[in-house]
Amino acid sequence: MKKILIANRGEIAVRIIHACREMKIPAVAVYSEADRESLHVQMADEAVCIGPPSPMESYLNIDNLIAAAREAGADAVHPGYGFLAENAGFADRCLAEGLIFIGPPSEAIRSMGDKVVSRRIMEEAGVPVVPGTTGSIDELDRVVEEASRIEPPLFVKAAAGGGGKGMRLVTDIAQLKPTLESATREAAAAFGDGTVYVEKCVEQPRHIEFQVLADNHGRVVHLFERECSIQRRHQKLVEETPSTVLTPEIRSRMGEAAVTATRAAGYRGAGTIEFLFDKDTSFYFLEMNTRIQVEHPVTEFTTGVDLVKWQIRIARGEEIPFEQSDLVQRGHAIECRIYAEDAERGFMPSSGTISFLKEPWGPGVRNDSGIYEGYEVSTFYDPILAKLVVYDENRELARRKMLTALENYVILGIRTSISFLRDLLAHEAFLRGETYTDFIDRHMKEWKDKAGETPPDEVVLAAALAEFHRKPSAAGQGKVAAVTPWQTEGSWEIGLGR
Repeated sequence: MKKILIANRGEIAVRIIHACREMKIPAVAVYSEADRESLHVQMADEAVCIGPPSPMESYLNIDNLIAAAREAGADAVHPGYGFLAENAGFADRCLAEGLIFIGPPSEAIRSMGDKVVSRRIMEEAGVPVVPGTTGSIDELDRVVEEASRIEPPLFVKAAAGGGGKGMRLVTDIAQLKPTLESATREAAAAFGDGTVYVEKCVEQPRHIEFQVLADNHGRVVHLFERECSIQRRHQKLVEETPSTVLTPEIRSRMGEAAVTATRAAGYRGAGTIEFLFDKDTSFYFLEMNTRIQVEHPVTEFTTGVDLVKWQIRIARGEEIPFEQSDLVQRGHAIECRIYAEDAERGFMPSSGTISFLKEPWGPGVRNDSGIYEGYEVSTFYDPILAKLVVYDENRELARRKMLTALENYVILGIRTSISFLRDLLAHEAFLRGETYTDFIDRHMKEWKDKAGETPPDEVVLAAALAEFHRKPSAAGQGKVAAVTPWQTEGSWEIGLGR
């Protein structure tokens, strides 16, 4: 693998560039005309413009991405997450063009991307799935009859979907048929595939996922769980590991199920098996994400395994050198997603120029960021700006460290989720570990900033500059190394050097 083209943007592109740099592999950035001054473009060894700001004409344009790889002389493509990361056609095209696709086989992407097919594969493999309809919905009357055997509430879901699109909650079986019809139309518009299915709604569940790695030599391991239950509009806001509810016995059973699911999918590379966890401690397969996850850093903190590097190593044929028994969890990690959005106004996206930026740093603090002071935040793309991650000995220490980090995170010029996240982590329900998927609707639906009115940017900027110049020696030191030895590359990495 001589040169990697990163078919993505923002903080994940920056993260992959860091991995490439440490592995001494040149990285090629791609960018739309709107991203010409983006951080990932400035950090890469070289960069190629792939089109206008519209994602369909740039980051989703397969022909332009392949042409960029050819122009730069890249022999491998890393898709990151989002955009074409879970597009089987893109993986096929890379293979046909003689490029290494740093991800799973297209067959696995295709089968796991269809929730109807993936349910059937998991059922056949003995992995527990949520009770629901089997097969695609072609005859609505038949499906209504089949779904009627399942006690409401029910979820109607798009087979090819995600992010809440095509998803409907049905509490009255009489509303199932019209709901199926409207969900089918939305799914067709959003994904080009109107196939939907019905499954039982697990009430007040937790969303717990298991990170997996699989190589081309038959080895499959899991790297334990991440709890991702705190969401808004089915999009995650806070992730942590370990989960507060898993006993060692349940963790072992879920991990074994994740490995079984990975083998059944014919998977290679880094992926995630997502489960719904019921209040009675039952768990059900939800879906498989056939890519690196936004929340992968919490797993890296607690296991000492660099997941992006292992994506690259597996893609170039290396064998995973460690076994399941070599992997252990150490301490506790929490991630907060920093979005450019206004939580007081229904999480509406915010755009504009970042007029001032002060990022937190310190032992056990990691900030995966795609922004800088003066950066223009547009409305063309996902509003995620950065991922703030902390590590400490236990959950309470990690929570306090995150609160301190959030208090020292200043982004001016746009609205962000920082204040909302501070109040979320200080909420009594979070302290008790009651992190169900309805956390925000239950506890923070009418959230308002405790300070009432946010001070004008000029006031905050003046205070931030005063603090910045008050301690010039500390500010000049930059980010210090983390306190834990498994956060730096070298002999710490599990299985290496043995």
